[in-house]
Amino acid sequence: MAERNKTNKWLCDELGVAPTTVSKWVTNSSQPPMETFMRIAQLLEVNLDDLVRYQELPRTNKIKTQEEKQSL
Repeated sequence: MAERNKTNKWLCDELGVAPTTVSKWVTNSSQPPMETFMRIAQLLEVNLDDLVRYQELPRTNKIKTQEEKQSL
């Protein structure tokens, strides 16, 4: 989210969830339901597949928006 200038608080506010919930997702202590994954992808303007795969990548990798992918 940092790559998109978004914060955990912003995500909490957008999704209506507690900060501890987002913290668990960020640290991979738990995962959101699929519907929430889909909403997060929409909010971050990324492909759902990329978002799910990002969970398995080192934190230095950046998720590219659809616009960034098209410009390559």
